[in-house]
Amino acid sequence: MNFTDDLYTIIRKDEKSIEILLSDEKHPIFCAHFPDMPILPGFLQIDIAQELFDIKIKKIKKTKFLNIIKPNNQIIFSQIKNKIIIKNLEDKKISEIIYE
Repeated sequence: MNFTDDLYTIIRKDEKSIEILLSDEKHPIFCAHFPDMPILPGFLQIDIAQELFDIKIKKIKKTKFLNIIKPNNQIIFSQIKNKIIIKNLEDKKISEIIYE
């Protein structure tokens, strides 16, 4: 099983960004991380970005995890050169990943 199997659904995709809807708290990832306060782990934010943009991240140069991502959240991934920015629907930055 891939960790991202059934973890999200693509809601909208355009040339600049991809909006997804996360699954509910019953997904195995949320049950494990953490049972009493489920959040999306940072490594899965990176894995989802690789899947969405069909890229292979070889090295993480810098990451910022500014806010937590919960089950059923709708979030927007944007890619600008070697940078992934994750925001919520209110355009508030959640995470930033700079990679090679």
